[in-house]
Amino acid sequence: MASANTLSSALSLVLDGGLDEKGKQILKRKSFRNVKATASQDAVYAVAQALAPLQTLPLIDIERTDVFQIHE
Repeated sequence: MASANTLSSALSLVLDGGLDEKGKQILKRKSFRNVKATASQDAVYAVAQALAPLQTLPLIDIERTDVFQIHE
């Protein structure tokens, strides 16, 4: 049976960059690497909420990316 180990985790703030000339929304991302793999979703969310007011653009979404190594 396969198992997985978390290698790394990152937090991304998705920010509103306005509209382009065609009226399509521009999304900008600010990423923070080296998030502890054991950090809970609530903790990551709380950090993102604390960082959001420090940004120059409005927050649209919060993303977490985990990288796993899968082995047998």
